Amino acid sequence: MELFFRYIGENWPDLLVMTYQHLLMVLLGLSLALVAGIPLGVIASRNRRWAGFILTAANMIQVFPSLALLVLLMIVFGLGFKTVVIGLFLYSLLPVIRNTYVGLTQVDPTLMQAGKGIGMSQLQIMLQVQLPLALPFIVTGIRIAAVIAIGVATIAPLVGGNGLGREIYSGINMDNSARLYAGAIPAALLALLADAVLGRIQRLTTVRAK
Repeated sequence: MELFFRYIGENWPDLLVMTYQHLLMVLLGLSLALVAGIPLGVIASRNRRWAGFILTAANMIQVFPSLALLVLLMIVFGLGFKTVVIGLFLYSLLPVIRNTYVGLTQVDPTLMQAGKGIGMSQLQIMLQVQLPLALPFIVTGIRIAAVIAIGVATIAPLVGGNGLGREIYSGINMDNSARLYAGAIPAALLALLADAVLGRIQRLTTVRAK
């Protein structure tokens, strides 16, 4: 442990940069997943035929091992940041789509009928009734996707990406446990922090939805 803390003390500026790079890849991939996944979840909830197609396609992406998916993307997009972000986007899609779909389909139909009865349009019912009530499910999907993305981002260096994975693989290749832990521990802490923060948000949205 002494070597680990000494390494952290000597290299903390570089580790901060890697942590920033790691977070940037995760946030971009997750943001793209939200932009695409929530509308796809809405479409799936409103059309059973499309639901089967959308959920099956998202499940097929999730079945691919993360490294295999990144290698396939590398062939198309080349080495580097873009490939990692697209990979994280694809890996984050399923939890967002599925939880949006489940949340919307779990809304009590009588509430939607009540909205229709007071003259609300379909769009108003979706925005003012269904989505607020489905929000705890959607946040749960984001929480799952964030933790997955933080973990998958650690293999980014294998396809030319940056982030904390560089320290992990440098530690493995050089048989240097201090470097390995200097990458692995911050990555694990990021995952735990994301889970705790989003879990708190999930509980708040659940209380408001009741």
